[in-house]
Amino acid sequence: MARKTAASPENASAPGASEERAGSKKLGVLASLWPFMKPYKLLMFGATLALMLTASMTLTLPLAVRRVVDNFRIQDGELLDWYFLAALGIAAILAVGTGIRYALVTRLGERVVADIRRAVFDRVIGMSPEFYERIMTGEVLSRITTDTTLIQSVLGSSVSIALRNMLMFIGGLILMLLTSAKLTGLVLLLIPAVIVPILVLGRRLRVISRENQDWIAASSGNAGEALGAVQTVQAFTHEQASRKQFGDMTETSYVVSLRRIQTRAVLTVIVIFLVFTGIVGVLWMGANDVRNGVMTEGVLIQFVIYSIIMAGSVAALSEIWSELQRAAGATERLIELLNAEDTVSDPTRAKALSQPVRGEIRFDNVTFRYPARPDVVALDHLSLQVEPGETVAFVGPSGAGKTTVIQMIQRFYDPNAGRVMLDGEDLREMDRADFRSHMALVPQDPVIFATSARENIRFGRLDATDAEVETAARAAAAHEFIAALPEGYDSFVGERGVMLSGGQKQRIAIARAILRDAPVLLLDEATSALDAESERAVQGAVDQMRAGRTTLIVAHRLATVKKADRIVVMDAGGIVAQGTHDDLVAQDGLYARLARLQFTDGVAAE
Repeated sequence: MARKTAASPENASAPGASEERAGSKKLGVLASLWPFMKPYKLLMFGATLALMLTASMTLTLPLAVRRVVDNFRIQDGELLDWYFLAALGIAAILAVGTGIRYALVTRLGERVVADIRRAVFDRVIGMSPEFYERIMTGEVLSRITTDTTLIQSVLGSSVSIALRNMLMFIGGLILMLLTSAKLTGLVLLLIPAVIVPILVLGRRLRVISRENQDWIAASSGNAGEALGAVQTVQAFTHEQASRKQFGDMTETSYVVSLRRIQTRAVLTVIVIFLVFTGIVGVLWMGANDVRNGVMTEGVLIQFVIYSIIMAGSVAALSEIWSELQRAAGATERLIELLNAEDTVSDPTRAKALSQPVRGEIRFDNVTFRYPARPDVVALDHLSLQVEPGETVAFVGPSGAGKTTVIQMIQRFYDPNAGRVMLDGEDLREMDRADFRSHMALVPQDPVIFATSARENIRFGRLDATDAEVETAARAAAAHEFIAALPEGYDSFVGERGVMLSGGQKQRIAIARAILRDAPVLLLDEATSALDAESERAVQGAVDQMRAGRTTLIVAHRLATVKKADRIVVMDAGGIVAQGTHDDLVAQDGLYARLARLQFTDGVAAE
C-alpha cells in the first residue's frame, strides 16, 4: 500500500496541506467546539461569574490606591487604616475568585476535551478500510492526542484569560475616560498602531501553526508505522534509513516551529514596544498636568495603573491570539475527522435480518476495484451462491480475489456493481453491526491485543464465561500453551502478541472465532502459521465448528480445503472452476496445476 501522507523534508508546504484547508484562516472554526461545550452551560456560567468578579476587583484596586495617595497626609489615621483594609479585602476577593475561576475553567477544558477525544475515536473506529487508505493511523492518533491537547490549553486557560483581559480592557478604558478624557484620547490614538500588526502577523502565524501541526502529525504517523513493524525494520537493517526519515521530518517540524516562534516574537516585540511607548508618553503629559495643578497625584497614579492594566490586557490578548490560531488549526483537523464521509455507511432505515440467520450468501454479478488501485479489477462480474450450512473453499494464485470475497461479505467495501446478499437481503440495506454479529472471522494476519490471553479470546464474545473461554481454547488446540504461560490465561501477551509465536497467535484467533459461535464462519488462511501437528488438531476443531454453519475458507494449502463441500477456483477476480477436489483434479486445470506444485502429483493430493 502506498504511503498515505506524502511527506518530504524538502517540501515547501506541510503534508496534506491544500486549498481546502483555507478555512483554518478563520477563528470561526472554533465555533465548532460549541456542541461539546453546550452541555456544560452551568459550569460556563459559574466560571463567567468568577471571571467578572475578579476583573471588577482588579479594576477597583486603583480607586483604593488613589484614595490612599490623595489622603496620605490627612491627620485621620483611622480613615487611612480603613482604606488599607479595603484594599486588603479586595485582594482577598480577587484571590478567591481567581482560584474558583481556575478550577471551573480547567474542569470545563478537561471535560470538553475528553468528550471530543471520545467523539473522534467513536467516529474513526467505525470508518471503513478505505478511510485508512487515505490517512495513516499515526496521524489520526496525533489528532486525537496532540490537537486535543492544544484545544484543552485554550479552553482550560486561554479563553478564560482572553475574556478576562477583554473585560479588563473595556473596563479599564471606561474608567480611564472617567479619570482623564484628555489622556485617554491620547492613548486611543495608539490602538490602531497595535491592532494592525496583530492582524497582519496573526494571519501569518495561523498558517504557520497549522503547517507545524501537520508536520508533527506526519512524523507521528511515520514513527508509528516504523515501530509497528520494528522486527521487519531490524531484519532488513533499515534502522538507519528509518532514523533519517523520521529525523528529517522532525527537523522540518522544528524549522517550521522556528518560523512560528520568530513570528510570534516579532509580534510580541512590536505590541509591547508600542504599548509602553504610549504609556511613557502619557505619563510624561500627566506629570506636567500634576505639576501645573490640573490633576492630583492620586488621579495620575490611578490613570497610570489603568493604563498599565489596559496595556497588559492588550499584550496578553496578542499572546492569546497566537494560541487561538493554533487551536483553530487543531479544531479544524479534528472536525475533518468528525465530518469525514465514509463510502460505506448504514442506511437510514435499515432492514432487520430475519431470525434465525440461515447463512445463505450470494454474490450477484459483483464487480469491485479497491479505491487505492482503481485500475485493477479485484472482482470481475462475480456470481456465486453459497447455501446455508455449506462449506466453500476458495483457492487460486495470490491476487485472485479470494480475500476480497471475505471482505465483501463483511461489507468492509461496497461493490462498484452488483450485490452481496445474506439470507436474501442486500448487505447495503442492513446495519453493519447487525449482520456482522452473526459472522466469525479468522483473518490471514491474526490480531492480538495488548491484554491477557483470556481477554483476547473473549474478544469474540464479551459476555462469555471463563469456562466458555477455556472450552474454545481447547477446541482451537490453544489450551496447552496458554496454561504453560507464567500466569496461564491471565498472562499478558504483549503489544500485538509479541510474546507469542505466529502459530500461537493464530490459534488464539481461531479460539476467538469458535467462542463467537456465529452461523457464518470466515477463515482466511486460518491455519497458514501452524505446524503440521497443530494444524491437524485445529483442522479437527474447524471440522466440528463448521457443522451446521456456512463456512468460507480461503487457503493456499490445498490439504486444508479437501474436505470442503465445494472448492471455488479463482483467478484475476473471477471464478474459473468449481467442484469437489477429485473433480477439479480430474479437469487438469488451474487447480490441478496448483495441486502439483504442492504434492508429487495430482493423485498424491487425494
